[in-house]
Amino acid sequence: MRHSKILLLIAVVWCGANSGFAQTWTLTSAPNMAWRSVASSANGTKLIAVVGGTSAGPIYTSTNSGATWVSNSAPLRNWSCVASSADGNTLAAAVGGYDGTAGSIYISTNAGMTWTASTSPARVWASIAVSADGTKLVAAVKYSSPASIYRSWDSGATWTSNNLAGALYPYGVASSADGSRLAVAAALGAVYTSADAGVAWTSNNIGSLVSDQACITSSTDGSKLSVGPRGNGGPIWTSTNSGTTWITNSVRQVWGGIASSADGTKLIAVSYPAIYTSVNLGVIWTSNNAPRLEWTSVASSADGNILIAAAQNGGIWTLQTAPAPSMIIAPTNGSLKLSWLVPSTNFVMQQSPDLQNWADMTNQPVLNLTNLQNEVILSPPGSNVFYRLKTS
Repeated sequence: MRHSKILLLIAVVWCGANSGFAQTWTLTSAPNMAWRSVASSANGTKLIAVVGGTSAGPIYTSTNSGATWVSNSAPLRNWSCVASSADGNTLAAAVGGYDGTAGSIYISTNAGMTWTASTSPARVWASIAVSADGTKLVAAVKYSSPASIYRSWDSGATWTSNNLAGALYPYGVASSADGSRLAVAAALGAVYTSADAGVAWTSNNIGSLVSDQACITSSTDGSKLSVGPRGNGGPIWTSTNSGTTWITNSVRQVWGGIASSADGTKLIAVSYPAIYTSVNLGVIWTSNNAPRLEWTSVASSADGNILIAAAQNGGIWTLQTAPAPSMIIAPTNGSLKLSWLVPSTNFVMQQSPDLQNWADMTNQPVLNLTNLQNEVILSPPGSNVFYRLKTS
């Protein structure tokens, strides 16, 4: 891309083609327990998983994409759901047993080393979502009628409740990266969305989706939503306009969980016997070679190349693919902005005057928490310069 008459910029990525979700799932070293929920940092290295459903259990974390796991100082609770900030340092875990066990939402600000009970009321929590910076949280109360939603704008220090008029039994919640756009999946195909961090809500209905529960995932900008019905089962529905209209092309299953890449195009959904993936926003779904287990939850890195799936008494599994990020080059205020989606493998930026001799750059990228892209601002050089990303 030519920035000026004398400046030619090219982005080259040193990675093989992304073969996507066709690779083999690998069992991690996590113990075989009643895994209920799993979440991931944006780069897929920091993971959190909780035990729950029928009895109290621990919280486990990993800092190496599931290669090793540790059980930390969290109290034993009947955990129902977890969520993670982009850097994996701010974590949220909520209580909610199948038997109606109620409890608080617990917060960690040091990647799970220590935990503190927040000021949230004791409820049977169905799901929780956290903004990329960890400051905004939204959680749904299971079995509530009308649907009860709690939100926090200060990392769980204080909470405000909302009742969604006309909505029954909320289950799944999702958040954009900046926490401004929220989505709640309730019973009978009702999806409620908010564009102001939960102050006001709009009702959207997915016609023929009839279920008492549904899981939901969102792209970083909140425009792409995907919903998988649980209780009675059904197909996965997707929206590209924040829930205004919906389409479906997937098989019918009872979906245990759903997750997406940052741009919303790569989707992964787990049912009780199988794992399904899509690389085109749900137009085509593929059932891959994952073992047939009672899958309960799934998480994805921002680029969709690290996937984590948890099973009821079946372990925690991972599928990892070599990333191939694309560098975007654009002029901005007389400078150049180089950006790329935060990858699941470390990359360094290099420059060359001739495409032959390359040198590492000292410019450190800054993570944009609204779109999960690494960004570098450069002054335009006075001669031809080429840029690329190289695995470190």
